[in-house]
Amino acid sequence: MTTGSKQAFLAAIEAAHGPRLRRYFSARLRNASADVPDLMQEVFLRLLRMENHEAIRNPQAYLFTIARHVLHQHSLQQAERPRTVEIHDVMAELDDLPSADPAAQVECEKRFEELGRELAKVSPRAYATLILHRCDGVPLKDISEMFGVSYTMTKRYLAKALTFCQDYLDAAERGDR
Repeated sequence: MTTGSKQAFLAAIEAAHGPRLRRYFSARLRNASADVPDLMQEVFLRLLRMENHEAIRNPQAYLFTIARHVLHQHSLQQAERPRTVEIHDVMAELDDLPSADPAAQVECEKRFEELGRELAKVSPRAYATLILHRCDGVPLKDISEMFGVSYTMTKRYLAKALTFCQDYLDAAERGDR
């Protein structure tokens, strides 16, 4: 297949299915505005690498099969690279508050307890993983054995907890909470 016919094939696919593919990704991504263009590009790059486009009997089905694979790979990469939020940093920020003001201390403790309650509601295992690992120093491998889940799932629980804490603190800073 010539480069021109590949480009024509991709242009036709994008024109016919591009908006639906964007909606597909947007509905499944947390940070759609940043991630959708990259994932769209990856789908079309994979299509471009194909040698024989004529062999595709159902281009829409093939496109969304590739999209599912790209989305799955993206999700795995995101789980492996959790946003860096260290509980020790959060605790250090709490310690930096003026200790002479008892009202500020009480307010800070209330907000920290509220954060814990909200996280426990969202995901009790993520909450337990965060507390066991970051506060009690229990290794993730031991936590995975306690919960009877894989080590990877335990890492996801921790990533979920840390992401929740960061989002919660960001919302509180903006005044959303």
